[in-house]
Amino acid sequence: MTDTSDTLDTLFSDPLRAPGPFRFDNDVVAVFPDMIRRSVPGYETVIAMSGLLAGRYARSGSCVYDLGCSLGATTLSMRRHITVPECKIIGIDNSPAMIERCQELIAMDGGVAPVELRENDILESEISDASMVVLNYTLQFVPREDRQRLLQRIADALMPGGILVLSEKVVFPDETLNQLNIDLHHDFKRAHGYSDLEIAGKRDSIENVLVPESLDQHRERLRDAGFSSSDVWFQCFNFASIIALK
Repeated sequence: MTDTSDTLDTLFSDPLRAPGPFRFDNDVVAVFPDMIRRSVPGYETVIAMSGLLAGRYARSGSCVYDLGCSLGATTLSMRRHITVPECKIIGIDNSPAMIERCQELIAMDGGVAPVELRENDILESEISDASMVVLNYTLQFVPREDRQRLLQRIADALMPGGILVLSEKVVFPDETLNQLNIDLHHDFKRAHGYSDLEIAGKRDSIENVLVPESLDQHRERLRDAGFSSSDVWFQCFNFASIIALK
């Protein structure tokens, strides 16, 4: 079960409201399902395929982690596909509002796999005995200087043969191609009902909060952390998802 809230995202529609730095607070939680569906090309595909991958890689007696779980869309998708016994899903997020609402959605779900939610910083929370770890649109919010350390902790916690799913907004080294993908992303938002005012407001709010990097930077970091191989399995405009194998 996923959050089917119909609450429309109008957070950036007021021309008199100066957007502050983006935060995952109660206002964002209330509109988050609508916001992310209309803002991230390919989001629903990535979430659904994360569940299929969990069905393949989750092992009995292990843990599967959803780091930056927000409202638990990935957690619930994985829960629908995990059939092995004694496999626990652990969702971690540092937003109290997100964890509170996620707990309500988990309680309404009829899945069998046990779920543990932690309100904690993913940089500090324990990660161990992992057969799969998912970072869906999360690493981009982690300070750049801490990203290698986090990926190293994930690699160390994964069992041999384990998998990391890393989904991110990305930038392109070629400026023309990079600007084209930014423009296409904005077109995607317009096609889903956002005005130019809302697009500009969200951009100003999230600047310096969400810091994207190139695919090559992600690959290098994964290689340095000890993953044996990694590659892009899904991309739409300037959003991509990488699979990395331990």
